[in-house]
Amino acid sequence: MGFNITSSASSDGVVEHHFTLGEIPGVLWTPEGAAGDRPLILLGHGGGQHRTAPPVVAGARRFAAECGYAAVAVDAPGHGDRPKTPELAQALTDMRTRAAAGEHMFALVAGLHALLAEQAVPEWRAVLDAVAELDCVGRGPVGYLGMSLGCGLGVPLVAAEPRIRAAVLGLFGARGLAAAAAQITVPVQFVMQWDDERVPRQESLALFDAFASADKTLHANPGRHGEVPAFESEDAMRFFSRHLG
Repeated sequence: MGFNITSSASSDGVVEHHFTLGEIPGVLWTPEGAAGDRPLILLGHGGGQHRTAPPVVAGARRFAAECGYAAVAVDAPGHGDRPKTPELAQALTDMRTRAAAGEHMFALVAGLHALLAEQAVPEWRAVLDAVAELDCVGRGPVGYLGMSLGCGLGVPLVAAEPRIRAAVLGLFGARGLAAAAAQITVPVQFVMQWDDERVPRQESLALFDAFASADKTLHANPGRHGEVPAFESEDAMRFFSRHLG
């Protein structure tokens, strides 16, 4: 897959590079004038979102401007500018049909994430290979941050990718992820919403329990799925600063 930067623009000390890697569209954020190795944060977006969703862009710009890090986001399979494969379209149709028949939505979403992860994990690893060759990124330590879909795809990625040295994950449960979580030994910060209407509380607690990391922290906040407190962004930055430098 060929890596191609299609445009770059600088504002407020941060350069935003739009790129493609084969059929994968992505965005890389770096500090203006960056050269040499630096920490890199892989940003996984939520379900139904895309690489330039406002929370992704805001977080990426802060990592670049305030920490001197690089950050990268890509459209997950079937999201953003990427077409849905016939297999994914059929899976979505089946999911809606089964949900209408009364099946619990979380179990159906977990199955969908497993399907997407088969494609997303090797894609993320290819993106990491490509951006590490850039002088403005280099081969510094790597972290991963992803909630909801970003967690569903992130857990198998962190388990498979030895370059990832720390991860902030959350808003998802153990179904389909427990085996991969048991392979993760890097530091983990896990975020859950105590009143999450999409992810059963016991599923979230079970996923946290499944991580094999000796250094893991649970952040449980009151509220629904979309009501994660703003201070969690600050805590994520401090977490990565501790573990990535």
